[in-house]
Amino acid sequence: MVNTDDFIKRLEKLLDYYGLTASSFADKVGVQRSSISHLLSGRNKPSLDFILKIMEVFPEVDLYWILNGKGNFPKNEQQANINKTLFDTNQVSDAPEVSSTENVYENGNTETPVSKSSVSSKVEKIVIFYSDGTFKEYHPE
Repeated sequence: MVNTDDFIKRLEKLLDYYGLTASSFADKVGVQRSSISHLLSGRNKPSLDFILKIMEVFPEVDLYWILNGKGNFPKNEQQANINKTLFDTNQVSDAPEVSSTENVYENGNTETPVSKSSVSSKVEKIVIFYSDGTFKEYHPE
């Protein structure tokens, strides 16, 4: 049986980790906002359906960790950082599309950047993300 008080602490840790409010978490997972409120207040216990939705949206959450505190969160630190980055990137849905030769500033103005030939930059790492959640890193020599 799941200890509700401990489950609430783990759920709050999950919210803090992703910087989510209870409302945004409910929307992301696909449950009613009141359900999260009732869970966090200790009024209700988590359902299996709720746990499965968390596992689906946040694959780095270990089932045994969320249920009884055993295991790790996130499952794999490197994969979790990548998933968190992807999660944060997907949050930006209203960003304007910008061509590669323009910079868009907060006030909406665009400007063609000045050539940066005097600045010496070197590619350190290239990361390719695949739609199945996997990735590959390339390090130029």
